[in-house]
Amino acid sequence: MQINNLINTLPNKLLKKTTKFLAKQEQSESLSHVRFVQDTVTNLIPKATFARSFADLSENSFQEVGESVLVYYTPKLLGNGVFRPIYQKGLDASLKQKISTPMTELNRDAAISADKLKEIKPVKAAIAASCMIIPLAEYSLCYLKNLFTLKVFHQADFNNIANLNKDKIEKQSKQEKVKKSAINHMLGAAAAFGGCMLTSLLLVKKGKSSKALQKLSDIILTPGSVLFKNNEKKAATVNKYFSLDFRDDKGKLSLSHGQLTSCVLLGGAGYFGSSADRGKQNFLETLFRFPLVGFYVVTGSEMFERGFKKILRKKDSFKDTISQDIHVPAYKELPELAKKLAEKNKTTVENEFAKLCKQKALITSVPFLFGMLFMGMFVAGVSRAFTQYRYNQEQKNMPTNLLERAKIQNS
Repeated sequence: MQINNLINTLPNKLLKKTTKFLAKQEQSESLSHVRFVQDTVTNLIPKATFARSFADLSENSFQEVGESVLVYYTPKLLGNGVFRPIYQKGLDASLKQKISTPMTELNRDAAISADKLKEIKPVKAAIAASCMIIPLAEYSLCYLKNLFTLKVFHQADFNNIANLNKDKIEKQSKQEKVKKSAINHMLGAAAAFGGCMLTSLLLVKKGKSSKALQKLSDIILTPGSVLFKNNEKKAATVNKYFSLDFRDDKGKLSLSHGQLTSCVLLGGAGYFGSSADRGKQNFLETLFRFPLVGFYVVTGSEMFERGFKKILRKKDSFKDTISQDIHVPAYKELPELAKKLAEKNKTTVENEFAKLCKQKALITSVPFLFGMLFMGMFVAGVSRAFTQYRYNQEQKNMPTNLLERAKIQNS
């Protein structure tokens, strides 16, 4: 029986809709859709819930939505639609089809000669280097947010934006400092992207014959293999989280873990720099929140999900759904599995399929809810509470003499 027919036999509407949604998401190997929803839920919804002013809500919405679209959709758009067609022109048809295959797999492919590897490697590295525009744009977005708030709400002091300071007095010198810093950092990011583009052009033109450029390509695409030649486990871990190579999504270039890491790291630099421009409390709030959320987005969610599966695996009812190596069958595999279980348990295929779908929904929903309720709501709420507490303590410790108080505030 086909999976769509079995889905229509599910006992309730919620399970039916959930199964249809999750099955559709599974059809793509891309991280983009799942990570977009996860990141938006983890960051934007909690920030909106605990917004302290309309300016606070607006700037966070501006940044989080822009950041999610930038990180989760433009890699595929730029990689496939812009840079791949330009850089792969010199390759033969067989190598063009291999552009989406990760370099770690190409290196193990006995059918590809050493000369062919030397030819395709710099092209893949050039595409990856050009797509550094994405983490650099995310870095710039942090400063663009400051300009957005300054232009729309005429505020540059975080204490005013977060409604900590009730008098809302804005200093012209503070606004000029924030504006100048934002422009300078955005220009710096643009210059860095120019360097990436020059590197890409050099890789495409000279990469095949240059040992130095071949080495650079290895560093871009397989940094773990360069750093840990004699340790496959360490090499695989570094390649997974720090390679700028794309993931293969049915022949298309798609967001990889390494690219996600680069966005989080450069985005973090932008977060810290732009928050420091707006005041001590903004920086301290970022220092508390960003490491937790950044870690969760890159690898923490994956670690939590794996740990949760291990717990469920110990239950007899989940041993048909979760294998010993913590593998969960895809939705397209469930009809065949349900048929085998029905024969084994003397039940119907529909009943077994419904059980499997419920278990799959639980395996997916609990990590998702953890991300929203703990990493989102709890961290956002606590970070804002700490900010208010620090500000209140700071005000208590301020001198009562108005002249001395003014000197400290202006320093």
